[in-house]
Amino acid sequence: MWESSSAILVHQPFQWIHTQRNWRIEAAGGTVPWGQQFDSIGTGSKREEQEEVIIDQSLLRVLLAGQIPREFGKLYTLVELGLGSNSLVGSIPAQIFNITTLQNIGLQSNNLSGSLDFGNGFVNLEYVDLNSNHLDGAIPASISNASNIFHLDISRNKLSGVIPNSLGDLRFLQNLEISHNNLRSDPSTSEMNFITALTNCKYLVKLGLDYNPLEGTFPGSVGNLSYSVERIYAYDCELKANIPDSFGNLSNLLLLNVAGNNLMGPIPDTLGGMQNVQALNFQDNLLTGPLPENLCDLKNLYGLSLSQNTISGAIPSCLGNVTSLRYLYIARNVLNSGIPSSLWNLKDLIELNLSSNSLSGFLPPEIQNLKAATLIDISANRFIPKSFENLQYLQGINLSFNNLRGEIPTAGPFRNLTSQSFMSNDAFCGAPQFLVPPCSNSQTHDSSRKKRLLVVYVLLGAVAAVITSISLTVIFLIYRRKKKVTRTPDLQLTPAPARISYYELLRATNGYAESNLLGIGSCGSIYKGILNDGTVVAVKVFNLRLEIAFKSFQVECEVFRNLRHRNLTKVIGSCTNDEFKALVLEYMSNGSLEKWLYAENHVLDMLQRLNIMLDVAHALEYLHYGYTTQVVHCDLKPSNILLDEYMVAHVSDFGIAKLFGEGESVLHTKTLATLVYIAPAEKQDFVLQILELALKCCTEHSTDRINMKDVVASLERIKRPLQKFSGKFT
Repeated sequence: MWESSSAILVHQPFQWIHTQRNWRIEAAGGTVPWGQQFDSIGTGSKREEQEEVIIDQSLLRVLLAGQIPREFGKLYTLVELGLGSNSLVGSIPAQIFNITTLQNIGLQSNNLSGSLDFGNGFVNLEYVDLNSNHLDGAIPASISNASNIFHLDISRNKLSGVIPNSLGDLRFLQNLEISHNNLRSDPSTSEMNFITALTNCKYLVKLGLDYNPLEGTFPGSVGNLSYSVERIYAYDCELKANIPDSFGNLSNLLLLNVAGNNLMGPIPDTLGGMQNVQALNFQDNLLTGPLPENLCDLKNLYGLSLSQNTISGAIPSCLGNVTSLRYLYIARNVLNSGIPSSLWNLKDLIELNLSSNSLSGFLPPEIQNLKAATLIDISANRFIPKSFENLQYLQGINLSFNNLRGEIPTAGPFRNLTSQSFMSNDAFCGAPQFLVPPCSNSQTHDSSRKKRLLVVYVLLGAVAAVITSISLTVIFLIYRRKKKVTRTPDLQLTPAPARISYYELLRATNGYAESNLLGIGSCGSIYKGILNDGTVVAVKVFNLRLEIAFKSFQVECEVFRNLRHRNLTKVIGSCTNDEFKALVLEYMSNGSLEKWLYAENHVLDMLQRLNIMLDVAHALEYLHYGYTTQVVHCDLKPSNILLDEYMVAHVSDFGIAKLFGEGESVLHTKTLATLVYIAPAEKQDFVLQILELALKCCTEHSTDRINMKDVVASLERIKRPLQKFSGKFT
């Protein structure tokens, strides 16, 4: 330890000259008291006689607890205060803000609260790190008094209010971190004026704004930021309007991240002027138009993310010339045309995601050039080339939800893949581990002339079959029109489920708060949420630590992708990636049938019960007969029957459902999960009829069971005389 008669100069933990009685240092070796109060600190007759005082970073992470003593304000020659990564609580003493000699403050990663007050004393302050505390209030305009600051980090606090333009008076500022707060731009104007003010900071290198509700637009002056600016983080800030062309003036920018906003319009051609940029992230915005070829001028580009926008057109073939690319994400857009062959020249590419577009064509054998690839996620292609087996570093691939066909390779990296990578495709075949049919000889060897002729004959036959089917359909429709069937159709045409971002679901459920939890099932949990547009939804989050969850998610996606019925739960959207999978469902305000049957404060009259039975029967009739793929629910029980605001029943939870293709029989299926629920026996005749019908549904041999069409007809017959008793029986 350095020794001085009037200084605290700490270079080893637990060794102090003057400390406060109620402070302790906790470490593995025990608890060491801080000793006496600060009676002799700063008590010299003249401040000029005192030596420089430093409380430095040797106290970092030694688990100090309690409040910062007010007596620190007596350290009139204090130069550095470093107490980061401890358990300090309370506010920063006001006395510290009056120490004019203070240059460095490091109080990051504590539990400090209260507001900031830079006052007039911090004339020599250069370095401030207060991140990861609980500081609140606004950033004071008086911060401009500390005009020598070059590093200011007040991120991850609870600061609010308008970001002051006085930040632009910090002329030596290099690093500004104000992310993860509740700060906003001036509401009196749409443009973020503080950006214009920061153009006065000629040494600015890093600007961190992310996770603040800025709700503004980038001004054109953003292109006038410091020539030395290298990193701009502004993701999830509710930014809107177009990306200014002036971004192209930032020729030394290395990273630009504006993901998760509401930016719209085309990607500016001028971005090609950012010659040194290495990472661009525009994911999850509202960008439109084609990909500008000027992106190909970015010869240092390492990562490009444009997923979850509405970008259209073709992938520029010149992207294959950007040999510095390691990560390319353009998923969930409306790109069309084929994948340019030049893309397979990126031999150092590590991750490629082109999923959920409208790409077409074939995957050529040249894909084996991507020797360094660890993840490939591709969509809208016709087969998987055997050359995929040569990608020795490949760890993950996702070809789900396409119209792919052909044999799934089994060598190379495919040995470690599962069926999750190949879900919901039309004509895959291969090894049993992928849960697909085995390949026949005609599927794996299709080179002979005889087989090519066979394809021609099959196509001709298919055309004839289509013409015949159309004719029969027209005849059937004419017959139905003559019969004047007026019943409202059960099948409802609805748009495909939307893609909803993880961050929107996080906000919608208040961080999946326990207060929003609706229930816990065998595959995960269901939360109530409110989307950005005000829609109330139920968010089903799958627990991916459970092996059954992957299969359950796959089955539910398959069911909801094809089936629409007024008595089936409606899917509004989905969110899926390697680490998170969720379905966003229509919210049912009256909960489950289980609650209404067994809770003391909920009562169903007999007509309501019968209507619910009819709703469920109609749903099952549709599942069994209303679509080309027959679906057996396998887990029908009161908790899986949900009631909307009008007490209409909706069948939910298809996690263990079984799907049958054409030609497969459902007659030999066994009960896979829950037994049928039977209402309490009543002595009225109609109850006995219901019981008799239920018993017919539960006979031991499946061939003896009544089918769902007859169940619906029987329930309708039972319901007619019951209408006059509405509300009289419970």
